[in-house]
Amino acid sequence: MPEVGFYVLTTDSLAERYQFACKLIEKAYRSGVFPYVLTDNPEQSRQIDDLLWTFRAGSFIPHQLFTGDMSAEQNVILIGSDQPPEGWQKTVINLSSHCPQTYQQAERILEILDSSEDCKAAGRSRYRQYQQAEIDITTHKI
Repeated sequence: MPEVGFYVLTTDSLAERYQFACKLIEKAYRSGVFPYVLTDNPEQSRQIDDLLWTFRAGSFIPHQLFTGDMSAEQNVILIGSDQPPEGWQKTVINLSSHCPQTYQQAERILEILDSSEDCKAAGRSRYRQYQQAEIDITTHKI
């Protein structure tokens, strides 16, 4: 069973949610973890991809968009709206509005919520799904 952590931001700003996601991705990378960043669609994936280049001056995080092609490097963060490929299922940073389909295979799932009504409602739904699967959930208020 995975370990699930919800990071609940007090802001309803999507930009701040994405900034926090980049900080979490950077922290994972510096810890030697190469997560899969799950998004709702290719446009959201591109936004995160672009932001990882610019969110902090001097920061370098190896990452690439995942479009289903498994020519990806091993030591890179993948960003995509498809389900995580094998090898990137251990840690999933979920920016999408749904649970990863293969969430039972993950070791860790990090959910990032802002305080907008849509984001909170989708987050509550995922929380219930994890809870019904009897997964331990930790909540961090940021």
